[in-house]
Amino acid sequence: MFENLKEECGVFGIFENKTTSVAQSAYLALYALQHRGQESCGIAVNDDGVFRHYRGDGLVPDVFNHSRLEHLGKGNMAIGHVRYSTTGGKDVNNIQPLVIRHIKGNLALAHNGNLVNAPELRKKFELKGAIFHGTSDTEAIAYSIVSNRLESENTERAIEKVMYDLKGAYSCVVMTATKLIAFRDPNGFRPLCIGKTQDGAWVVASETCALDTLGASFVRDVLPGEIVVVSSNGLESIKTHCGCKGNICVFEYIYFARPDSVIEGSSVQHARMKAGEFLAKEHPVEADIVIGVPDSGLDAALGYANASGIPYGIGFIKNRYIGRSFIQPTQGQRSDAVRIKLNAVKKNIEGKRVIMIDDSIVRGTTCARIVRLLREAGAREVHMRVSSPPFKHPCFFGTDVDSQENLIACQFDTVEEIAKEIGVDSLGYLSVEATHHLASESSCGFCDGCFTGKYPIDVPKEQPKNKFEYKMGVVSE
Repeated sequence: MFENLKEECGVFGIFENKTTSVAQSAYLALYALQHRGQESCGIAVNDDGVFRHYRGDGLVPDVFNHSRLEHLGKGNMAIGHVRYSTTGGKDVNNIQPLVIRHIKGNLALAHNGNLVNAPELRKKFELKGAIFHGTSDTEAIAYSIVSNRLESENTERAIEKVMYDLKGAYSCVVMTATKLIAFRDPNGFRPLCIGKTQDGAWVVASETCALDTLGASFVRDVLPGEIVVVSSNGLESIKTHCGCKGNICVFEYIYFARPDSVIEGSSVQHARMKAGEFLAKEHPVEADIVIGVPDSGLDAALGYANASGIPYGIGFIKNRYIGRSFIQPTQGQRSDAVRIKLNAVKKNIEGKRVIMIDDSIVRGTTCARIVRLLREAGAREVHMRVSSPPFKHPCFFGTDVDSQENLIACQFDTVEEIAKEIGVDSLGYLSVEATHHLASESSCGFCDGCFTGKYPIDVPKEQPKNKFEYKMGVVSE
């Protein structure tokens, strides 16, 4: 099992009015979105209705070398995806974009999110004879679109019908022979934005940092429940499913998104600094230095320091050439990875009372090792502040929160007991109320179900991580 939160996926799409190196644009955008998924990635290119695609396990620069990008060739459209598997495991058939050839043409799909009714959708199609190659939610979405496309005048009308059947989180990009289509679930759980380059190309992406990489200007966010269609006629909006003000995952601001991104009108970096400011007000303590755990704890630490008047300092140096600790396959390797990944700056820590800021505590094991690094560096006291509330409930919308029996906040009755377990002198979590004020410029609401157990939509009583394999077993009986 993992020790930290696992990221979402990232999606990207581009529509040019000419034939050009769209695969290169997709490559650069996926590079910018790499933080959202590090297991696998893929790019599909549309060259006058002919689809070429490549997918593989690994980071973007490892999967797409020069020769593979050259093989994808030029075109006027491309979509791309970086993946962390919240469902479906590491089956190669689950790597996106999914490319489907059906009787009315080609279709490619990239999806970020998680459906709560995907097993039911899959069963419906399997009972009609459909054959699924993978075990991800995305394939169920693709089948739903293709099935409705056979009875619809165009793909966007098929998607409009499909959205009545999909329950859960989905920010999707679809490519057909002539159109680039982006759509977002009515709650807007996952971000999706629109941009435009100087030469007039339309771009959609999970985060604005991908637009910046291409030199594209931010136009606006895709609205919750909206379908955006880009073609040679320009951009068209279909707002049939709009109406909800949205319930974006609050953890996009706390951890998932890159700090230089702007989501729903709010700077992610500023939101993290606000989290630190709230922590300083809610959990003050006398200390000599405030430090952050790289990378997502740094901005919150700066906010805490500004609000408290306690000096901000560098407590850890991060090795930039190692991936996040949870991608290591064995427990022993994960233990080694913490020490390889982070090293305490002894000169800044020795003999001092230290406030350490991190974005979350999941199981607590990695956190305890980081605290030990500070003790070994000579810290006199270690006070931990967490820029999110305690995780106590599962997430059904794409965040891979560990099962409740492994969550440290579910194992102990009090914060003091958790503090003792991870070896800190005091511990303070950000309040749920404060999380709702992190993105003050945003007009949308927030999903905080993993903290409160209250979800914007109905969810199953339980949903195993191998939900498709489990449901497939039930179906075959």
